[in-house]
Amino acid sequence: MTGPETEIEGASGPRAETVAVVIVTFNRADLLGRMLDGLAAQTWQPDAVYVIDNASSDHTGQMLQRSDLPLLVTVSEENLGGAGGFHLGVKLAHEAGFDRIWLMDDDVVPEPECLATLMSYDEDCLAAVREDIGGELVEKAALDFDLRNPFAMRPKRATVDATYGDRAHLPERIELHNVAFEGFMVRRAVIDEIGLPDPSYFIFYDDVDFALRARRAGYVIWGIRDAVLVRQLDFDQQHSLDTWKGFYMFRNLFVVHFRYGENVLVRLKPYLLVLAVVLLSPLRGGRGEASNVIRAIRSARSMRRIPGATQPGD
Repeated sequence: MTGPETEIEGASGPRAETVAVVIVTFNRADLLGRMLDGLAAQTWQPDAVYVIDNASSDHTGQMLQRSDLPLLVTVSEENLGGAGGFHLGVKLAHEAGFDRIWLMDDDVVPEPECLATLMSYDEDCLAAVREDIGGELVEKAALDFDLRNPFAMRPKRATVDATYGDRAHLPERIELHNVAFEGFMVRRAVIDEIGLPDPSYFIFYDDVDFALRARRAGYVIWGIRDAVLVRQLDFDQQHSLDTWKGFYMFRNLFVVHFRYGENVLVRLKPYLLVLAVVLLSPLRGGRGEASNVIRAIRSARSMRRIPGATQPGD
């Protein structure tokens, strides 16, 4: 492999590490172009950039016709979703032997020192810290992801931006309980141990699932204050729960509780949520929401097994 290498002092002495970027994109060519411009401007250039194009129908292909980055493009015949795209991209980068893999969405732009900053840390799991185009902190990663309390309606109890307010008040690094696949960096040893991102999520919670598996295996995820990633779009994860996206939000939230709930009551909580949604649906006018949540719990039951078979070589 060609490209820059880093000398990192580890337990066994200095070592050189390579890094590959994995990007998943779907019909956001202009955003993708700005993201790739940001990668090309890095003071630390990646050794490879894997792009998974989820069957885009816009001008994404034209945006990928550039020679200033070591692009390795895979065009899927169908939309694999973000989860399927990251599964495939990480699998390709892992099989190619890269030491670190940096996961990136198509609507973020890393500041020029972002990759160099992450590579300077001798840690297995790292995350850049996101802000919006106005410089406001918008890092939604959880400092506390509570799968112990059955009465907690939402497991995400404290986020970086709500806790610290702005980047100036952040410590140099902070321990995260979950991540987004936007600026998350992982060493291959972690993948060797816990497997690949689970493609069955399609969208939503695949990154949470990966983080939970990593933490259960004893890894610490560090958010790095000075690794700056800029979101190009408003941070809005509110989706109508009677749509197809609502189905995945319900289902995948239930799967996380089934798989990682730390007691029986937490693992039973999805059934209580289904009951509440169904009972309240006449008041909320959400017949579609009720239908979604019933389909979601049925589908989630089939996904309760943690994907031990989702290994790099499979």
